[in-house]
Amino acid sequence: MDSTEQLLKELTETHGVPGYETPIRAVVRKYLAPYGQLSQDKIGSVICEKKGASELPRVMLAGHMDEVGFMVRHITKEGFIRFIPLGGWFDQVLLGQRVLIKTNKGDVIGVIGAKPPHMLSAEERQKVVLRKDMYIDIGASSDTEVKEAGVELGDPIVPSGDFQIMANGKTYLSKAFDDRVGVALMVSALQQLQDRPHPNCLYATATVMEEVGLRGATTSVAAVKPDVAIILESDIAGDVPGIKPEESSIQLGAGPSIVIFDARMIPNLKLRDLVLQIGKEIGVNVQLSSIEGGTTDGSSIHLYKTGVPTLVLAVPARHIHSHSSIIHRQDYDGALKILVELIVRLDKKQVDELTA
Repeated sequence: MDSTEQLLKELTETHGVPGYETPIRAVVRKYLAPYGQLSQDKIGSVICEKKGASELPRVMLAGHMDEVGFMVRHITKEGFIRFIPLGGWFDQVLLGQRVLIKTNKGDVIGVIGAKPPHMLSAEERQKVVLRKDMYIDIGASSDTEVKEAGVELGDPIVPSGDFQIMANGKTYLSKAFDDRVGVALMVSALQQLQDRPHPNCLYATATVMEEVGLRGATTSVAAVKPDVAIILESDIAGDVPGIKPEESSIQLGAGPSIVIFDARMIPNLKLRDLVLQIGKEIGVNVQLSSIEGGTTDGSSIHLYKTGVPTLVLAVPARHIHSHSSIIHRQDYDGALKILVELIVRLDKKQVDELTA
């Protein structure tokens, strides 16, 4: 593995569901610490201030460190665990998946189950099993056994999924690319900017609780007070069976994307055009994405006070919000090249012109 693969592996395999980001926060702090002064807002988002040639403009990079997961809600007398989601899950991707319950005694492995198909009527087999009818099985036979294992109400539950380099050597499979890939881009950009001057003050921000309502973005933007913001995210790849080109033309390996529309934000148009111009100049293809059914940290950040020029730069991923998603190394490298070039161009004159 090269250094980028090692970075992605450590970030994605580390645990940290919304509100329980302590493990991933420690790893993020370790990676950011060499490049600037670290601070935290009061709900746990990490901010790395990297000074450049000037104190202004204040450039905010934001990528959320939390991943979708669950929480223990109820333990049945028979020893099964009912759970609630932390973040958006599609019920059909849950059955049969392994999970880890984070307890005070250590990690407890379990599997998500439901009434077996052999016990269903023909009519029931045609229906989607709903999350409310699922449970987590840790191999116990009573609630006493579950509690002896250390499981308590409120314990966080994380998907179990290792980082893997796939057969072609160019695509990676792991949990939590949404949005550890954005955090990785921040780290990689800071590494490259050690050897390149930038005419601004950079604030690399790993936010918390994005998946449950953009909470870390709402608090950290007040700490940073940015003049411009770049949101680093995973995008939704549309190059899978069942998706029509008019629904999504985003493809793995075709380059990073910018989100031109989501449910709660339209990007600053001059910033959008600047990124497209940079892509052409440095030979990186940029895809254009629209997401009607979701949003990002940008929707909170761009509304801070009188407004912040904001754009989402993303790495496409297949199968997000599941135990196993896939990204392409070429898209990551392309996003990094654009990000670094954009940062070094964001002087005060350029940022002022974004809202002129």
